[in-house]
Amino acid sequence: MAAPHTDPLTTEVVELIGSVVARYYEEYEQAAAEHALTGAQARVLGLLALEPVPMRKIAQKLKCEPSNVTGIVDRLETRGMVERRPDPADRRVKLAAATDDGRRTARELRESLRFAREPLAQLSEEERTVLRDLLRRMLGADSTDTPGR
Repeated sequence: MAAPHTDPLTTEVVELIGSVVARYYEEYEQAAAEHALTGAQARVLGLLALEPVPMRKIAQKLKCEPSNVTGIVDRLETRGMVERRPDPADRRVKLAAATDDGRRTARELRESLRFAREPLAQLSEEERTVLRDLLRRMLGADSTDTPGR
């Protein structure tokens, strides 16, 4: 069976999405490096700054192996940005949580990401909502079942 033909509009949209993602990651890596962090460490720290998270859930969110998360959390813990604590709901589960220093660093990282904010700032709230819902639909997520709705 022949591969389906992709129309020029679809090709352009895919290329634009790729360009946005590439620019975001480039800026994120630069911001992380300014704090002597890798991009992966910065992403874990940003996630943990929101709330303590079980190690397995971090791996699921970042789509990586749990052993990779263990190494990342170890390095952040050594720097005093993250701590491990038992989950009050299940003491067999370890939660990783940002320390005060980790939350401050995560906030500084977020504030330094101009590209992630500026293009979206040019869109109205309605346009951002439509874009979010379209991206969720592309990913197969039901936009009515997600937080913030």
